[in-house]
Amino acid sequence: MAKRKSKVMRRIKERNVHKSCGGFYFLGFIGAAVYYLSTATGFWNGVLGILKSLVWPAFVVFEVLKFLGT
Repeated sequence: MAKRKSKVMRRIKERNVHKSCGGFYFLGFIGAAVYYLSTATGFWNGVLGILKSLVWPAFVVFEVLKFLGT
């Protein structure tokens, strides 16, 4: 019984970690959207900024891996 309970508790903790990561992603999206929209010079640049702010984590991971030489 104790083994089963620990397995269930581990799954609950893993789900909570994923939920908090979603919150950080959302805050990052808002920050990136504000930045890209404030630097946009026209309507379509603003639309492109919104699209960029959706995928900014991919750019960050790519640059970090490139910096590390992996």
